[in-house]
Amino acid sequence: MEAMQKIQQESKLLRGRLETYEKLKRDFEDAITMAQLGLEEQDEETALEASQMAQEFKNFYNMSMRDILLSGEYDKNNAIVTLHPGAGGTEACDWAEMLYRMFTKWSDKKGYRVSLLDYLPGEEAGIKSVTFMVEGINAYGYLKCEKGIHRLVRISPFDASGRRHTSFASCDVMPELPDDFKMDIDPDDLRIDTFRSSGAGGQHVNKTESAIRITHIPTNIVVQCQNERSQFKNRDVAMKVLYARLLEVRSEERMQKMHGIRGEIKDNAFGSQIRSYVFHPYNMCKDHRTGAETGNVLGVMDGGLDMFIDACLIWRSQQKIQSEYDARV
Repeated sequence: MEAMQKIQQESKLLRGRLETYEKLKRDFEDAITMAQLGLEEQDEETALEASQMAQEFKNFYNMSMRDILLSGEYDKNNAIVTLHPGAGGTEACDWAEMLYRMFTKWSDKKGYRVSLLDYLPGEEAGIKSVTFMVEGINAYGYLKCEKGIHRLVRISPFDASGRRHTSFASCDVMPELPDDFKMDIDPDDLRIDTFRSSGAGGQHVNKTESAIRITHIPTNIVVQCQNERSQFKNRDVAMKVLYARLLEVRSEERMQKMHGIRGEIKDNAFGSQIRSYVFHPYNMCKDHRTGAETGNVLGVMDGGLDMFIDACLIWRSQQKIQSEYDARV
């Protein structure tokens, strides 16, 4: 039964892609025909209609490209995002909170739902760490492009001398795995601790040890959840996050064996950033992987991430093709 359902799903996916191709082909030919007609008759109204048809074709093409590029096994799943401040002290904690706001704004624009799983406030400002779930179709497929070190350059609001500071924060993105996903884990490899939730949340949250911290001893991976009122619910969510992180580790290990190299570990500091957000001495946001950049940094911080995500999806696709070619050669 499961095999039949999988075949039906793949058949539906391929049928949808074929219909998309036929529509693109038809719309392209119609726009060309209308443009040629406008030129022959020197008719401004026909030329305007051709221009509108061309724009509609371009919009549909861009949307279709995203669907093709988001073809990974877990791309359609919800995303689990974790932010940690890096080099920069209080500045970095504030920067991590700014990134949390940026991703929340982006999610709102996409119609996605954001659920807070774990939150640890900074000592003076910002956050020491935050883990949240972004729920919506293709959430992981999009947000996996944001995984890496993000760098901020600005005049510090915490520096009385008004000096320029550079701060870093890391963003880790994992897919939420299906409820029926199973992974063999030896119970003896897990250390489970309970503690009282921190921060705002009402009397129940702060007076009972409902928060859960799970440590996977062989890999030293630590996950925790304190957002749910029930200890059992926090445990379930924490195990989901642990499964996702272990799956990510195993996937990276397979890729390293395939290429015969040790994966490079990026420090949360200078020289490791995937993107820079510069507020001084000029305004610019630049992705160092794809070269995509814009001077509207405030727009990016208000959730304007789509241009960077689209560029990264194309870049990832090109990297995958190159990697497959190198493996064959």
